[in-house]
Amino acid sequence: MAVSLPTLRKQLAAGELAPAYLIAGAEHLLVIEAADALRARARELGYAEREVLDADSGFDWNQLGAAGQSLSLFASRRLIDLRLPGGKPGKDGAAALITWCEAPPPDTVLLVTANDWSKKHEGAWSAAIERCGAFVPVWPLRREELPDWIATRSATRGLTLTSDAIALLAERVEGNLLAAAQEIDKLALLHGGRTLDLAALEASVADDARYDVFRLADAALAGDAARALHIVAGLQAEGEELIPMLGWILTQLRVLARVEAAPNPERALVAENIWPKSRGGLFQRALRGSARGHWQRCLLQAGRVDRISKGRAEGDAWREFERLIAAIAAPRRSAALLGAA
Repeated sequence: MAVSLPTLRKQLAAGELAPAYLIAGAEHLLVIEAADALRARARELGYAEREVLDADSGFDWNQLGAAGQSLSLFASRRLIDLRLPGGKPGKDGAAALITWCEAPPPDTVLLVTANDWSKKHEGAWSAAIERCGAFVPVWPLRREELPDWIATRSATRGLTLTSDAIALLAERVEGNLLAAAQEIDKLALLHGGRTLDLAALEASVADDARYDVFRLADAALAGDAARALHIVAGLQAEGEELIPMLGWILTQLRVLARVEAAPNPERALVAENIWPKSRGGLFQRALRGSARGHWQRCLLQAGRVDRISKGRAEGDAWREFERLIAAIAAPRRSAALLGAA
């Protein structure tokens, strides 16, 4: 039987770790946090050495067997952290994982994470992990589940929201858990220990800035370059910091890059929790108006903005940010702006 996230948390708190875990799903925040919880528990139990294997398309699966056979010079217990981006190991990978699970190395835990999962990904290899340890599928939250998730997460951070405030926040983030998590963390920092009702939440949102980064992203995705750049100017005038804003823009760009690379973009948008009747149209418009690879180039430009903002590269961070926003809003007309990224 598959293990739910709450069950995994109980198992981690109960005692020793199983020899192998598979945590997989398109809800990236939940996958990341579940894997982080397992890694933290492993450290508590003395798994002091961690080896990371990125199983991309060119991965040599002999590395997994070698990792299991090698002896550690620094620790008696090890965690093998295997990242499987597409959720499909292929023939060689499946065989390697089955072999591992049939005779797990002592004092070693294998953690396999995947950012995509459905019934079509299941196979003998995932069943082998399930028999050997635990399989934790992470399914996207349904719309009606989001308010409870927001309430629970807020409570763990010492913040209480009324039902009206929760509804407003759920509407604002539109199913994006990373955005919801960031907003909750910010509210907890500003208002921890208090109960926020609808009016207080609206006031807090209004106090963020005259123009917020959510409206900036939507204006750019809608192709309204003039309005988007006007919002950038407003944010700069308000004294806003670039790096926190860049986080949300990066989230949108990564979604665009993943959807662009997917064989079925419409299905990929649904998997990303981008609801068709709200922001789905913005993403579809942006994808239709861009050349292949444009969103990866935008990610490179975002990295340039980040490096300049942190003093790791020369340049004007706000000017480069303007170039990025213009390239998002007008992918074809502004492609030349990304030449230096």
